[in-house]
Amino acid sequence: MHYPIVMFGNKETTRYMLEFIHNQVHPIDLIVTVADDKKSTISGYTDLQACAKKLGVPVYIVSSYSLKDKKDVEFFTNHSFDLGISVGWQRIIPAEILAQFKTGLFGFHGSAGHLPFGKGRSPLNWSLIKGHTRFINHCFQYSSKPDDGKIFSTEMFEINQFDTIQTLQYKVLLVGKKQLRQLIESYQNGKVKLFSQSKNHTTWYPKRTPDDGKIDITASTNEIYNLIRGVSHPFPGAFLLSVDQKKLFIWEAYPFDQLIDTFDFWVGEVIEMFGKDAVVKTIDGSILIKKYTFEREIKKGDLFH
Repeated sequence: MHYPIVMFGNKETTRYMLEFIHNQVHPIDLIVTVADDKKSTISGYTDLQACAKKLGVPVYIVSSYSLKDKKDVEFFTNHSFDLGISVGWQRIIPAEILAQFKTGLFGFHGSAGHLPFGKGRSPLNWSLIKGHTRFINHCFQYSSKPDDGKIFSTEMFEINQFDTIQTLQYKVLLVGKKQLRQLIESYQNGKVKLFSQSKNHTTWYPKRTPDDGKIDITASTNEIYNLIRGVSHPFPGAFLLSVDQKKLFIWEAYPFDQLIDTFDFWVGEVIEMFGKDAVVKTIDGSILIKKYTFEREIKKGDLFH
């Protein structure tokens, strides 16, 4: 069977792009996704089967997320495909499957610089954590090596002092819609033009784990703020430890003040409570915690590290 346009993914961002493309650009002919029983291993997993049923799009549930299972290889070699679109598929797709797509299989990768700068894992999170002020979203053709293919288009947006990982996801979706519309229109016209990656230095972002959300209380207020907003919902979150080693997850916080005298308080101590808002001393000032998860309500005098 022939499937002209195929979408790969398993996240809320996949669902958003799927509905946009199918309803406003061009019908999607097949969705490739992961079964619900694999959701525990995929951050931000979304079951796409209900959405697919509503849109009337057939679904292929893979046997393995790596697409290396014999059943998956046979499915892709026994059918034909034109254009593949990957949104939220966080695995390298094998070369033998990529080769089945006549126009190619395309996805996104971004960083503060033009590729090959910033290859690797969790580029949105890392861009916030590192304090970058711009993000370049690359729509590129997949190859058998990670983030290594030729580029179809780039779109740039700012990272401002108010952004969180969620607002950056919104920005990626906004520019990504434009890029995917252009890609599909180019496919329809038979003119998908690609260009090589830039002459930038090649750098890599490492994989992040939930333990990487531990806040270094000796870091600057801005560094703490960047980590909190970089790993907030839908990610595992940034956290401090109480004296008895219980985790305080911080979902929303802001730099509070650099000049108020906090000489008599420990770094990591709750200076004051304003309702449920907590002011905590940092090495160079203080930070205001607005939303958190803890086994109890925190109070003035609590100490965290």
